[in-house]
Amino acid sequence: MAIAKRDEGSKVNSNINVTPMVDVMLVLLIIFMVITPMLNNKVNVDLPKTDSATVMEDANKEDAVTIAVTRDGRTFLGGDQVTLDNLGPKISAKLENKTNKQVFMRADARANYGKVMDAVDGIRAAGVSQLGLLTEKREQTETAKK
Repeated sequence: MAIAKRDEGSKVNSNINVTPMVDVMLVLLIIFMVITPMLNNKVNVDLPKTDSATVMEDANKEDAVTIAVTRDGRTFLGGDQVTLDNLGPKISAKLENKTNKQVFMRADARANYGKVMDAVDGIRAAGVSQLGLLTEKREQTETAKK
């Protein structure tokens, strides 16, 4: 009777294979890169299209104060719905420690003009010195059709 001896210990690989972990991390990085710009504008509105739109880089900053007026007349400060009575005080509170008193408005193209002007009045009542109305630039194919 012979005893069979195995040499399994000599076959054990003690190196860690990090290739699958790197693959997973790259996929997660790509997912976050695609999703992050979508999270910036929490309220979906169809912005009006204009021919001479000016680029406002400050509107994309993380600490920018953005007001949105939806098609059905609801008003949002950032991602939170507010009433027109509370709009002025809440904007004042957000701009309290800022030197640049600039607010950006995203109004739906089919929103009631009166609701938009009520939001503008609330913004002006908060002591805002600059109000930027955000639009989208019309593409060349649309202007060629007219």
